[in-house]
Amino acid sequence: MHHQKLEDYRKNKLDEMTIAQLQKEMETGKLTSEELVLMYKENISLRDKNTRAVLEINPDALLIAQALDFERKHRGPRSKLHGIPLLVKDNMDSGDKMHTSAGSLAMADHYALRDAKVVEKLRAAGAIILGKTNMTEWANFMSDKMTNGYSSRGGQVKNPYGTFDVGGSSSGSAAGVASNLATAAVGTETSGSIINPAAQNSLVGIKPTIGLISRAGIIPLSHTQDTAGPLARTVEDAVTVFAALVGTDPDDEITLFAEQFKGYDWQQHLKQDGLSGAVFGVDRQLFTDITEQQSAAFEQAVEQLRARGATIKEIDLGADQEDLGFAVLLHEFKSDLNAYLARSNPNHRIRSMSDIISYNEAHAERMLKFGQNLLEQANGMSGNLTEREYVEALERNRFLAAEQGMNKRLGQAGADALVLPQDFGCNIGAAAGFPSITVPAGLTESGEPFGITFAGQAFDEPKLIEYAYAFEQAAAGRRRPS
Repeated sequence: MHHQKLEDYRKNKLDEMTIAQLQKEMETGKLTSEELVLMYKENISLRDKNTRAVLEINPDALLIAQALDFERKHRGPRSKLHGIPLLVKDNMDSGDKMHTSAGSLAMADHYALRDAKVVEKLRAAGAIILGKTNMTEWANFMSDKMTNGYSSRGGQVKNPYGTFDVGGSSSGSAAGVASNLATAAVGTETSGSIINPAAQNSLVGIKPTIGLISRAGIIPLSHTQDTAGPLARTVEDAVTVFAALVGTDPDDEITLFAEQFKGYDWQQHLKQDGLSGAVFGVDRQLFTDITEQQSAAFEQAVEQLRARGATIKEIDLGADQEDLGFAVLLHEFKSDLNAYLARSNPNHRIRSMSDIISYNEAHAERMLKFGQNLLEQANGMSGNLTEREYVEALERNRFLAAEQGMNKRLGQAGADALVLPQDFGCNIGAAAGFPSITVPAGLTESGEPFGITFAGQAFDEPKLIEYAYAFEQAAAGRRRPS
């Protein structure tokens, strides 16, 4: 950078700074939001050529930062996010000069007419939407052969820690924050798409209970399982972003549940002793395909939980992950995506899932590197959600995951929450619509990030935050990529 002060700050201080630390710097006049944006843009230009986490930068980010600096000086900050640059996943509408494409070249010139509710809430809190992040195309529901983090528009997102899976589908949001390209990011999850990339990039990820955060204006996959949530380098940062996102929205009726948390102080749950007396269930039948290194790392994390006063119980949730999820997603994807596209910018040519498939076929060399069998399967559904296969699968999700698994069996075992390695077993909570939080627990012997996940029942976020924060403070498992 030409400005030596900023270059020194960027190289020697900026990385890993928390939201609270940045706010203190801005409050004392040592840093401005404008300078913060300049330094993160410099990081993106230098570091992201190998990671490919960021699809595009908000061209107005610097101007917005200048305005927020003026507002801070003359009116004071709006919230803890005032002047903080954040990245958002490319399936979130932004009524600005950036595109919203779900990673697809078919949507590369699509401009949303207005902000998604989550983007609107972040702006209202004074956050700066710095850019859009790359993602697994169509939230990893285009082809079952597609690698995590690949999109036709952005190419392959790479894990900043090495030749490891970057995780999906919020791949760019995770890799960008892990690489210190922004303070935090917002991703989305249907089943594992926040928890998985957070664990793979040594980050904290919060997958909320369905109903706490609006999905309006987010390109959908499944209306029964989709949710947005934060990815950050610390639990405190993740909670700060999460708190700004929670709220009711008349355009997403399920968010009436968020009314119970109006004005809620989420920071009160950042407790050092949050694990004392907690009882966690471990269902090892869910840990399919876990590696020896991951298993060893998990056992070490379990011992850390015990050392902090937690009790571990071996349990059986009675739910096979293979019985959950897929049929529901297959049927809801067509219905939900067609509804989104029909209401999208009328100047854009793509109006349905059939249009996407046709575009991909017409540009096969660029679009069909991994095929599109999932899109084709989904498009073969009626889109009316009347099929017996769909209704039976939805009922099975509610019974096996929610009622029998998380509610009944967890309660019978006297367990407060599940603890899982990485994202193994996370689709139980996803199918139920229940919350999870992942926390870094260090690196495996080969240098791959490893995290543990706390999964609870509906609206258990306060308890999960306490567990996550206490574990984070004890384990100090976050590692910067070299």
